Amino acid sequence: MNTSSSRTTLTTSQRKNPSMCQHQPACPTADSADREAARLVAHHPEQGWSLLCNGVLLFEDTGELLPDGQIIAPRRSRDAGPLMTAA
Repeated sequence: MNTSSSRTTLTTSQRKNPSMCQHQPACPTADSADREAARLVAHHPEQGWSLLCNGVLLFEDTGELLPDGQIIAPRRSRDAGPLMTAA
């Protein structure tokens, strides 16, 4: 009995995701400067993140995770002070 598979697996160094942006005009791409202007696909404020239609994950601390795995550090001002104060 032959147990070898006839399937082949293609591997690439980078995942290629189909564009989630199906509307017109198309949203900015994940590598453009105005990437945060893309439309929301999922919004989870209780977890602190949102997914845009260009594949960018936005975090409530203003950090971002791009579809290619690149991390954009939060842009919060160091002089901003505490986000929450005790009552």
